[in-house]
Amino acid sequence: MNLVYNADMYMESMIKDIKAYGYKDENPRPHYADGTPAHTFSVNHTFRTYDLSKGNFPICTLRPQAWKTGIKEIFTIYQKPTNNIAEMCERGVTWWGEWDIGDGTIGQRYGATVARYDLINRLIEDIKNDPYGRRKIVSLWQETDLRETAGLAPCAFQTIWNVRGEYLDMVLVQRSGDMLTASGPGGINEIQYAALLMMIARHTGYKPGVFSHLVANEQIYDRHLEAADVMLERYKEKIDKDFELFESDIEAWKAKGKPMLVLNPNATNFFEMTIDDFTMENYEPMKPQLKLELGI
Repeated sequence: MNLVYNADMYMESMIKDIKAYGYKDENPRPHYADGTPAHTFSVNHTFRTYDLSKGNFPICTLRPQAWKTGIKEIFTIYQKPTNNIAEMCERGVTWWGEWDIGDGTIGQRYGATVARYDLINRLIEDIKNDPYGRRKIVSLWQETDLRETAGLAPCAFQTIWNVRGEYLDMVLVQRSGDMLTASGPGGINEIQYAALLMMIARHTGYKPGVFSHLVANEQIYDRHLEAADVMLERYKEKIDKDFELFESDIEAWKAKGKPMLVLNPNATNFFEMTIDDFTMENYEPMKPQLKLELGI
C-alpha cells in the first residue's frame, strides 16, 4: 500500500515546480470579479499517468473535490450532450453561467460539438470494430465550431484511446489548465475523464487501464498562491501522519485503502449510466475547503 496517493504526490511536485520555475504572464485575458487582471504563473508541458487497473485513481485529497459534479459534467458533454446552461444546471452542473454568450448557451462548444459530429457513438463503434486501430481520437477542437460562435474554447479538448489486451487506455490532452481549481493532479478534469474511461471500457467490454493527462500550459493564479501554500502544508501533515501510523501500527497502515471510484457492476450501458452508479471509496479529503477565486 503506497504511503502517499499518487495525485497528492503529483500536486506537491507541481506546486513546487510552478513556484520555483513558473513564468508570469503579461496582459492576461481573464479578470477577477472586481475587474483586476487575473495573472498566472505557469509551466508548459506537464504530464501525469495513473494505472486504474492497479487501484491508482486520480483524486487529490489535499482539499475536497466536487467529484460528483465533475462526472455530471461529463454526462452533459458525452452522454446526453448539450450546450444549454439551464439544462446543465438542471442536471447538477452550475459553474457555466459566467460563460453564457448571451443566448443561454456556451456557444457551439463541448456537448454541442459532440452531438454535431456524433463523436461518442463513432468512438464506441471504432473500439468494437477496430480495437487495435490507432485512430480512436475524439476531438472537441473543431475549427468550424470555434469560428461559428463566441464562447470559451475547450480547455480539455481531446482524448486518444488504445486497446491493450483486456484493457482500454486513454490519454487526455488539455491546452490550458487552472491547476488548483480543475486541471491539476487529482482535480476535476482528471477525475471526470478517468470516470469516462471507466464508463466507455465497461460499455465496450474492456477493463479500465492506464489514464494519462497532458496539459500544454498549467497555471496557478496569483490569487491562488496562498491556497497553494496551504496545500503544501497539508501534504506535509499527511506525510507525517502516515509515517506515524506506519511506525505505530504497520498492519493498520497496510490495511489503509486508497481512494477509488467504483462503478456499479450492473451498469453496462454508457447511455443509461447515472451518477448513482458511482461511489467513491476511502476518500477522506483534508478540510476546510479552500477559496479559489475564478479568473473569467
